[in-house]
Amino acid sequence: MRKLMPYYAAAVLASALAIGALVEWGQALYPAAADGPLAPVAAAAPALAQRLQQPLTLLLLQMVVIIVAARLLGRGFRRIGQPAVIGEIFAGILLGPSLLGLLWPQALGFLFPPAALAPLQLLSQIGVLLFMFAVGLEVDLPDLRRQARTALLISHASMLLPFLLGMALALAAFPLLAAPGVPFPAFALFFGIAMSITAFPVLARILEERGLLHAPLGRLAIACAAIGDVSAWCLLALVVALVHAHGLAAAGTTAALALLFALGLHLLVKPLLQRGFGAVLAADRSGAAAVALALVLLLACGACTEIIGIHALFGAFLAGTAMPAGAAFRGPLRERLHGFSAVGLLPLFFALTGLRTQVGLLHGAQDWLLCGLIVAVAVAGKLGGTMLAARLAGSGWREAFSLGALMNTRGLVELIVLNVGYDLGILSARVFTMLVIMALLTTCITGPLLSLVQRRQSASAEVEVLDK
Repeated sequence: MRKLMPYYAAAVLASALAIGALVEWGQALYPAAADGPLAPVAAAAPALAQRLQQPLTLLLLQMVVIIVAARLLGRGFRRIGQPAVIGEIFAGILLGPSLLGLLWPQALGFLFPPAALAPLQLLSQIGVLLFMFAVGLEVDLPDLRRQARTALLISHASMLLPFLLGMALALAAFPLLAAPGVPFPAFALFFGIAMSITAFPVLARILEERGLLHAPLGRLAIACAAIGDVSAWCLLALVVALVHAHGLAAAGTTAALALLFALGLHLLVKPLLQRGFGAVLAADRSGAAAVALALVLLLACGACTEIIGIHALFGAFLAGTAMPAGAAFRGPLRERLHGFSAVGLLPLFFALTGLRTQVGLLHGAQDWLLCGLIVAVAVAGKLGGTMLAARLAGSGWREAFSLGALMNTRGLVELIVLNVGYDLGILSARVFTMLVIMALLTTCITGPLLSLVQRRQSASAEVEVLDK
């Protein structure tokens, strides 16, 4: 290597001399062009500031800040016994006007100017589509069939009571909370859906962290949450159709087209995928074919449901349920897509939600009392409805209470639903903030409620041992 260094230095020197000679030769040949205008050195600083405001540069800076904040808050919340996703949601809210805008408005205005939010919103929507596809992959239809009766009873009861309570609350609070021009049916139906949602993925993460995923309670909770989520998405699709359509006839047409799409996807496309791609996917060790098929299917289904008149996330969810069966195929695919969306894209969605959440819009005791009432109705409806249904199905009080606490988890799925309502204009910024607070609080209390039941169960077991 040392012997080659003189030759290397000579080659570099010769290249530099050649470049200088070519420049001099060019100036001699084209003297008029040498006096052309050049940018002054003093303009370098303004040009740098302008480049910081370029769409791509700003989007990259936004992503860096959001992902770092989400990872830090997620790790911090995990240390206090909460799912990491709750910390990531809080990170998005802290980056919005509720904290960053309050403490450092110049930073908020630089990082998230309103004119630069369109690319962030599009990327966040792609993240939601990937997430909903991964949720669809987790829906185990055969397992749902095995627990269909009990899970159907508990799931729909846990939806019906909070749905009715939410509509009753909407009836009383419509003059105070509804945005101008929003019809009461759309507002009330959406409020009922917001109260009855269970966050299937967050629930699964809580069960996994507590070692309950494969326990009888965990399997029943997963089945109930899956059925409840599918039912909630169907209701939300109906509300979206009602808002987008002009009249009941148009809404009925949209709903019928959505039903035909779902049936065709499962009765025609899914068997075709199973027969045509099953062997190819099984032989593909790299997983490239599975990822390509998944992306094409979820994007096509999302486009179809968007054309039909309902949100693209319904198409992505249905695409996940229609993928070829088999844990050996679905598991790795879910890890690939969910890992990228959860780390890289979903925090962008949380940040966008945080920019829309303005705690400062809640003024005075009346607004905070309304927010507290929304939280109380949500907990009473979901936890209470699940407990009563579980007791009727033969569960003990402790198991019924634990199941109610799990079904009361809302988290990310609730935020997706709320953002759909905000984009449709059903929710004002004020009521959106109240419902985001409700989603966070109901999710945060799940862990402590389960710990309370476990402590009482352990104490009862110790008393029984001492009595013996």
